[in-house]
Amino acid sequence: MSSMLRTTAAALAALGLLTACSSTGSSTDAGGGAKVTVTYWDNNAGPARTPLFQHLIDEFEKANPNITVKYVGVTSSEVAEKYNTAIASGSTPDVGGVTTALLASLTAQKALAPLDELYAKSPLNGRLAANFLATSKAASGGKGLFQLPSSGNQDVIWYRADKFKAAGLAAPKTWDELFADAARLTDKGANQYGFTIRGGSGAGFQLLSEAYAYSGVAEMFDASGKSTVDDPRNVALIEKIAAQYKATTPEADVSNAYPQMLAQFQANQVMMVHHNLGSTKDVRTALGDKVAGFLLPAGPDGTSVLANPVDGFGLFKNSKHQAEAWKFIEFLDSHASNSYWNENVGQIPANTEAYADEWYAKSGITKEAGDLLNAPGTKLVQPPVHLPQYSKITKTDAEPAFQKVLLGKMSAADFAKGVADALTKAQADYKSKNG
Repeated sequence: MSSMLRTTAAALAALGLLTACSSTGSSTDAGGGAKVTVTYWDNNAGPARTPLFQHLIDEFEKANPNITVKYVGVTSSEVAEKYNTAIASGSTPDVGGVTTALLASLTAQKALAPLDELYAKSPLNGRLAANFLATSKAASGGKGLFQLPSSGNQDVIWYRADKFKAAGLAAPKTWDELFADAARLTDKGANQYGFTIRGGSGAGFQLLSEAYAYSGVAEMFDASGKSTVDDPRNVALIEKIAAQYKATTPEADVSNAYPQMLAQFQANQVMMVHHNLGSTKDVRTALGDKVAGFLLPAGPDGTSVLANPVDGFGLFKNSKHQAEAWKFIEFLDSHASNSYWNENVGQIPANTEAYADEWYAKSGITKEAGDLLNAPGTKLVQPPVHLPQYSKITKTDAEPAFQKVLLGKMSAADFAKGVADALTKAQADYKSKNG
């Protein structure tokens, strides 16, 4: 059991008593008043997350005995449809888990209450990471704050530290070093490959993360509104990645998604796998200290960071208990709650007070990713998730096109131009309708 888990109950209870006096103007308090039930939908329910929320809810209810939180677990694969159905029928929850990937859809339907004023008056003001808030606001199309961030993710490359050490290699610092290490660690006769490429589901975002890390390009669109995806520096990295296919990677990579890539990694078939902090628990459980991680390497012109989706909480506009719902959101994002949550899921806390906690200081790649994400000089590239066509362009269209690149049926330049042209058109359409 983690040190935070052993001590969290008392800390959360004490914090809950403090939040009962928050500035939201709640109609209930810990001492009296009518009982209220607040419904919370978890947007990624499962055996790893649900018990954590149940613990936090128990602590919140102890500190706020007149507020009951009804937990409803929804899987990530069905949450978008569930929210859309609830909005159409007027049966939305009071509070919902919301990633920035879903935020544009919910704000377009005017389902969420704006949080700008509530946050400005909250004790949390100034304690949440600025880049997390920037990503949240960008995801809504710059219309304001409609999600309070709770957790940040970041792309990392997991590598077999034991295999690297045996070969006399250190974690690569550049893409050229990575490709050289991949070649050195490849032994096709032993079914061992130095790297793995995501050619299946999820390939689009992962490839763009790699391209912008290499290119150092700092914006998804230039000043004229043209997408930068086909910048020659991005194209150069896509070409380098495609050249690894079947040379330092398994042939099955052309259609592999994360589950297949992780299985290869755990089975000693690949030595490096690109994913994100969300797989921390999986790789640590499977491989222990045989695995370590490093951030996406820089290119010749430095590095940029393509912002991952930020998880957080939304207050639904139709809630009849908005003050109590906001109190619950404040509690979840408080120092103790947010630290407890992120320690146990292996992600970056949104509450910056957690950065001083022992677990975070010793978290290795999680802290490295957080330091990069929150550094003042970091070039954070905001993906245009506010565009209605974004998912189609980067998933439905881009993924089969990238498979053609891997198979030698399309050039990297043509692939990048296709994605860039589609994003440029979508951005122009969005601006013409939204100003």
